[in-house]
Amino acid sequence: MIYFPQGYDIKTIEGAVPGRNGQVRLQFRSEGNRTWQVTPWEAVDPKANFSKKFILSGLESGKTYNLVVEARADQWGIITATMNGKFKTPPDAQTSKKILFAASTCQGYPHQDHPGGYKIYPFLESLDLDFFVHAGDIIYYDNTAKNKAMAYHNWNRMFSLPTNKSFHAQVTSYFEKDDHDTWFNDSYRGIETSFMGEFTFDQGLEVFRQEMPIKDKTYRTFRWGRDLQIWLVEGRDYRSPNTMPDGPDKTIWGKEQLEWFKRTVRESDATFKLLISPTPVIGPDRSTKKDNHSNKGFYYEGEQIRKFISKQSNMYVICGDRHWQYISKDPKYGIVEFSIGSNSNAHSGGWNQDDLRPEHLYLNVIGGVMTVSIDPANGGIISVKHYSVEGVKLNEFKSLAK
Repeated sequence: MIYFPQGYDIKTIEGAVPGRNGQVRLQFRSEGNRTWQVTPWEAVDPKANFSKKFILSGLESGKTYNLVVEARADQWGIITATMNGKFKTPPDAQTSKKILFAASTCQGYPHQDHPGGYKIYPFLESLDLDFFVHAGDIIYYDNTAKNKAMAYHNWNRMFSLPTNKSFHAQVTSYFEKDDHDTWFNDSYRGIETSFMGEFTFDQGLEVFRQEMPIKDKTYRTFRWGRDLQIWLVEGRDYRSPNTMPDGPDKTIWGKEQLEWFKRTVRESDATFKLLISPTPVIGPDRSTKKDNHSNKGFYYEGEQIRKFISKQSNMYVICGDRHWQYISKDPKYGIVEFSIGSNSNAHSGGWNQDDLRPEHLYLNVIGGVMTVSIDPANGGIISVKHYSVEGVKLNEFKSLAK
């Protein structure tokens, strides 16, 4: 049974933003263009949380587009709501251009630290980013999603927060999922539990695809000009049980995704290549953890990935999931991994600040955010900066392309 506070239901509890039937359309144009392109009016889908996903074609590379979203009740109704925004498109693979993007992870709704949301978003909005990546745990279902309606409620309340709404209306954004925004902590397909009530693992996969701007597979790669290509990977859909003994048959990525990753990395001629993973590949991680590539639970597949990355030029790893900031260098392969850290101080933790290990190049048990700058000057320069939640620079890693 699911109980709400007396006098409340799913449509009236704190953070509720219940959907309605209606129609929406988009108007968009590149900056400097006076002519708007307009999509047809489309009905929202009540079975997909009253959402509608548009796929825009014919966009020019390396442009900033202005966007207007309009809504009405039905085909006879007047426009009752509008929202303005913008987004940038990637430069083509022949264009050499400085690129700046940011990454965040571990976003707990109870851990808001700013009126209307989170401190990191006003700071990031001021940077004129080219794009943003959320590396998983966008929301936390664990204690607040015991059926599908409650799962939708988690997305509604998070993305109606003023800081989040303002930021994502202005910045091209990519999203990965991890355990908490799939189902619950350390979850995988087939685990037996009554903890999540009526809400199932497969429903978690379905809801994520409905809520997020994803066209095909949840693992994908994007080229941003001559000097940068990123890989976003899927760590839940194809995962073996965490409890399974490690070996050649145990996987997080699955055979198809691993082959895709190796093939597309080999095909890339980008100066810098970045794997952005929802979970660590290098670590170090806590000795009690057994659910990612950096520890013994999935060591075999982790070694395959590390060996492959070590043979690439200028390839780095960015990871979510860990609630502390770090930069580490694998002592065996020399691969550098950047842990973003949680998006608020209240949500940080999980490591002892005094536990500085030889592989650590930087360690800070604190919340914040990370930016990555790719500069084509001098053959290519990567700069990775960790910031506090207030936007104070805490550390910078800088390296020339080799």
